[in-house]
Amino acid sequence: MTDINKFDQIKDWYVSNFTKFESKLNGQSKTFLHDIRKDALTKFKELHFPTIKDEEWKYTNVAPLLKDNFQLPQYINKTVIDEKFIYNNSFTDFDYDRIVFVNGKFSPENSIIGELPKGAVISSLEDAIKNNPELVRKYIGKHTKVDNAFVAMNLTYSTDGIFVYLPKGQMLERPLQVFFVSGSDEDKVLSIPRNLIIAEEGSAAKFIVNYVGTGSNQYFTNTLTEIHAADNSNIDYIKLQDELKNSFHIDHTFVYQEKGNIFNHYSFAFGASISRTDVSSVLDNENIECHFYGIYLGTGKQHIDHHTFVDHAKPNCMSNEIYKGILDDESRGVFNGQIMVRPDAQKTNAYQSNKTVLLSDKANIDTIPQLEIFANDVKCSHGATIGKLDQEAYFYIRSRGVEDKIAQSMLIHAFAADVIEAVNIEPMRDQLNHKLFEKLNRVEI
Repeated sequence: MTDINKFDQIKDWYVSNFTKFESKLNGQSKTFLHDIRKDALTKFKELHFPTIKDEEWKYTNVAPLLKDNFQLPQYINKTVIDEKFIYNNSFTDFDYDRIVFVNGKFSPENSIIGELPKGAVISSLEDAIKNNPELVRKYIGKHTKVDNAFVAMNLTYSTDGIFVYLPKGQMLERPLQVFFVSGSDEDKVLSIPRNLIIAEEGSAAKFIVNYVGTGSNQYFTNTLTEIHAADNSNIDYIKLQDELKNSFHIDHTFVYQEKGNIFNHYSFAFGASISRTDVSSVLDNENIECHFYGIYLGTGKQHIDHHTFVDHAKPNCMSNEIYKGILDDESRGVFNGQIMVRPDAQKTNAYQSNKTVLLSDKANIDTIPQLEIFANDVKCSHGATIGKLDQEAYFYIRSRGVEDKIAQSMLIHAFAADVIEAVNIEPMRDQLNHKLFEKLNRVEI
């Protein structure tokens, strides 16, 4: 039996559960989102889960994700988490608001949201559909590309996630920490958050999005985020993927940028057995900036995949991508960065860099930069390097009497520094550095 046939059997099982799923939706089955959900189910039936024969997935084998039938959270008892768990997984030493989702469902008892600017909304998507239906209807799904079964699965079975609306000229004074906690002691759970962020003209916000795990069972997080960034808005989106090592994580983020918007996306991928982060952005007017930063850290037999797509649709815009990989043991990384410069996108300035350090002879990386340029007045460059820690620098440090483990840690710290220093929340930088060395089980510098 081929992988496609095996995967289709799993897909058919998920599809067959839709009627049971509908019966547990209560009032949600009568909302416009359910019509979108049923359209997605049709796409889900048509699409297949990707195999290594699919060009976009050739380096990431998703078969381990599809060996088991993960249960939707509606079918299992609620997972309870306490304040200590949230605090231990938080970034601290600065003021912030907090919204928590457990297995994709809003957890009001764990969420703390202070006073917001006039007209701003931070809520669950489920509540937003009740309280702001026209706003949700206007934006949801407008820029989502449904090209594989994971996206279609999310759109079919998601019932909740974060909703943020920033009115014209308003700024969130405090960063918003978002927690997606997945897992259960009862069963293998499928967590499917769907998130929508709308930033109107001249608005600004910082988001810290934490994906973490709990419980003794394997779980699967399949998440999707849509971000609409209007003229002259400014958005920082910092994602920490720190799932449990026995879990799976698939993430699709779709960004639509308008004139003068500055969008910063940071991906820190430390957890999960197999993870894939897809982030794509359309630069659909002039004077837009798009910055993608990432650090992926692999130990054991982790597999960490990043795919980026920057679509320069209009002139006079710039994009900048810097991804760093640190891979130890038998871990494997994948980086595929695509830049599209369309015929109208003259004066584009696009840069992409992917550098990976292999700390073990058995670690591996596949890096695939892709440029498609259809304009002639552009500045576009990309580079990729793969190697071990700088041996010349290592021997120089050792010659100064520094012991071996500290010398290696100094070089790792220097390698990751430019990505960590790009984070615009100063107290987070030391805490990210601490997490990095904690995951590597190395002396912290």
